[in-house]
Amino acid sequence: MVKLEDKTVYDKAIVNRINRLQGQINGALKMIEEGKDCKDVVTQLSAAKSALNRTMNVIVSENLVECVKETMNNPDEDTDALVKEAVELLNKSR
Repeated sequence: MVKLEDKTVYDKAIVNRINRLQGQINGALKMIEEGKDCKDVVTQLSAAKSALNRTMNVIVSENLVECVKETMNNPDEDTDALVKEAVELLNKSR
């Protein structure tokens, strides 16, 4: 059976998302070190949290697509199990 982790696919867009996330977190840290208003810090961290959630969803969905394509070429594979695993990963990320 093919598992999501067996066919992991990352592209430059994912790397760019992670780099932006690092920038957001570093920005929040700088704001804290500078004693900025808590509302501004929380807003920055909230944006980073949302971006992180979206990035995890993109990673799972893109890799699920690749796994399903793989199972279409091999009818013996269990597509339902892959979908279930992807849903569990998405739920875990929340």
